[in-house]
Amino acid sequence: MRMSERHKMLEGQPYHADDPELVAEQAVTAAWLARYNAALGQPVPVWRSLLAERLGAAGEGSIVRPPFHCDYGWNIRIGSRVFVNFNCVILDVAQVTIGDDTRIGPAVQIYTAEHPLDPETRRSGLESGRPVTIGSNVWIGGGAIILPGVTIGDDAVIGAGSVVTHDVPAGARVAGNPARAHEA
Repeated sequence: MRMSERHKMLEGQPYHADDPELVAEQAVTAAWLARYNAALGQPVPVWRSLLAERLGAAGEGSIVRPPFHCDYGWNIRIGSRVFVNFNCVILDVAQVTIGDDTRIGPAVQIYTAEHPLDPETRRSGLESGRPVTIGSNVWIGGGAIILPGVTIGDDAVIGAGSVVTHDVPAGARVAGNPARAHEA
């Protein structure tokens, strides 16, 4: 039996993003995002209700301030008491997991999507993704970028504007481009 492009995507295999099923899913998410982002002036319980409609999980007491942007939504799992500030972008072609009590600054970008380095393969339209896992009680400063496949351990701190290219151990403090360990 032939595997669907969606199944390939979820398995981390190369897939075609222009597959009609995936394009239809993105259209549903775009309509949801329009409603979610229009709720900026509404009370937080309205945001939480809307998040529950599309995200894979949105824990108790979590806040994602609009505007917010993602590919699918259902591939994002947010723990309890998480705070995500304005203008967060999550490219969720693979699973994104954010642990309890994590704080994410404004304009943070979390990418799971990857494009082939080989020009011929890239021209074919194939892409893939690797999951991103962010532990509990993590602080990610504004404007940071988290690249595909990265795991950030519990209690870590990511400096504002950092580009995180590799895993960050629990309790570590990293900053820079690429992000490197820094002392307190």
